[in-house]
Amino acid sequence: MDLSVTLKGQTHDLKLKNPVLTASGTFGYGVEFAPYGDLAALGGIVVKGLSLKPREGNPCPRIVETTAGMLNAVGLQNDGVEVFCRDKLPHLPWRETPIIANMYATSPAEFGELAARLDGEEGVAALEVNVSCPNVKEGGVLFGQDPKLAAAVTAAVRKGAPRKHVMVKLSPNVTDIALMARSVEDAGADSVSCINTLLGMAVDLRTRRPSLANVVGGLSGPAIKPVALRCVWQAAQAVKIPVVGMGGIVSAEDALEFILVGAAAVQVGTANFMRPDSAFALAAELPAACERLGARSPAELRGALRMD
Repeated sequence: MDLSVTLKGQTHDLKLKNPVLTASGTFGYGVEFAPYGDLAALGGIVVKGLSLKPREGNPCPRIVETTAGMLNAVGLQNDGVEVFCRDKLPHLPWRETPIIANMYATSPAEFGELAARLDGEEGVAALEVNVSCPNVKEGGVLFGQDPKLAAAVTAAVRKGAPRKHVMVKLSPNVTDIALMARSVEDAGADSVSCINTLLGMAVDLRTRRPSLANVVGGLSGPAIKPVALRCVWQAAQAVKIPVVGMGGIVSAEDALEFILVGAAAVQVGTANFMRPDSAFALAAELPAACERLGARSPAELRGALRMD
């Protein structure tokens, strides 16, 4: 069965051997999961968010289990782009599997600088732009909640990385995700991925305190799948560029549901915390899941949702 898919961008295409990628923040830098499966068997590896300088992240506790999901407030802890390029990237199978660098910054100029640094790395196939970041100069307003700010970030990354496929990761914490998708498409994005986490919180009745030191965090896992499907469907209806779907995917059938509503590929996230071999298993199970549905490939199901 042909599982390959090409994310046809406005500037650069991204070719995948199958539509299963890992989600940023759930798969480390990729090398940590090598003991659990063949990294080269995945469609793509999205590494944890990178910033120009190392970040310590938020204080603990910063991960808590919830009903059908988890909350995290890790705070984008990472070793910085230089350490990643020097110590992590060489150990990834970038010649066989596209490596996608997720990016974090606090201004369009900083995003552009980070993009320019990664543009020169042969082992990085694409950039995923995390617009769920606070714009310090705008008083903490999240880029992903303002179409003009999201477009400004996208344009800065596009200018800084003219040789890379640019994917923009959209937040569900907006009134109109279709508007956000169109804004980044118009600014030069090659694809969009959605959704990032939903904002939530948990409390401990015994201590009468928030469960997270940061009080609020990002909700992910099966609990958010209906929201994610809705957002992917709306985004796919709104733009011509490919949409990569994520949010609560734990099985091959889940993945195919996202493809059915219009996703070209999917990312597996929180499931990696439940089972570290989840992404590998899902990719292996995809052909059988298609056969059970009478489909010759995932591409045959893409956008085939019946509305009659």
